Amino acid sequence: MAMRDLIPWARGGDIMPDFWHDEGTSPFLTLQREMNRFMDAVLHSFSSPSLARRMDYLSTTWPKIEVSESDKQITVTAEMPGMEEKDVELLMKDGTMIVRGEMKHETEEKERQWSERFYGRFERHIPVGSDIDEDKVDATFKNGVLRVSCPKSEKAQEKAKRVAINAPTKH
Repeated sequence: MAMRDLIPWARGGDIMPDFWHDEGTSPFLTLQREMNRFMDAVLHSFSSPSLARRMDYLSTTWPKIEVSESDKQITVTAEMPGMEEKDVELLMKDGTMIVRGEMKHETEEKERQWSERFYGRFERHIPVGSDIDEDKVDATFKNGVLRVSCPKSEKAQEKAKRVAINAPTKH
């Protein structure tokens, strides 16, 4: 069988069968309609209320943090590129570290054409526990990175007990 026998030739040089031109059954028109419907749904999701919810989410998950713990202290590191220490406020309250501040625009609104950066006020609440010696908390800010060392109280260090993990025995 030759390759040209597999191609659906029609009169007038049109290679598509007549039923494909019918709007009701054409797979291409159906695909186009479905893609248009999909894109309308995607673009509709960027409406103002939804965008406001997304920005609200960003303000509660920015800056990105890393928490590490040892027997003697808890260390919290927060990345805040483009910010300075004067733009950040750090509070300790009831076993919670509160990091807040405001990321300001570097350019004027009329000059900016597109931005995926976060701007605006932010506030993160990081539970560090009540066993922290709040009087000895130390914070440094360098190159857009906030590093907070929270020493554990003597009482908390005494409470920590290492538990041995045993390997399962083979039967």
